[in-house]
Amino acid sequence: MVGDCDTSCVNEQDSGPERHINIHLSPEIMGGVYANFANVSHSDYEFTVTFARVDHEVESEEVPGVVVSRVNLSPRFMRELIDAMEDNYSKWRTREGIKNLPEYGGEDPASS
Repeated sequence: MVGDCDTSCVNEQDSGPERHINIHLSPEIMGGVYANFANVSHSDYEFTVTFARVDHEVESEEVPGVVVSRVNLSPRFMRELIDAMEDNYSKWRTREGIKNLPEYGGEDPASS
């Protein structure tokens, strides 16, 4: 069984007609991995984002962790990823703000 990801439109400048990217995910990949730490590094040619799961509850100087994924990106794709993340974060913040309005069942700040 193969899962589908959203189909995105791609229309690069001067690259011809609009194309649609249809990405398929295996069930193992669709489940994703959990990360609570990320490190970003770069060279002249690429960015590298390393995602890890670390145990913040350990009370020693050295915090244990395990890398769950590492992604290398071109500078252009990194900019597109940052834009997409900022857009989605903004939409999430707006939705969370609406949920907290008194008329939607959120707490009334005046009663706190």
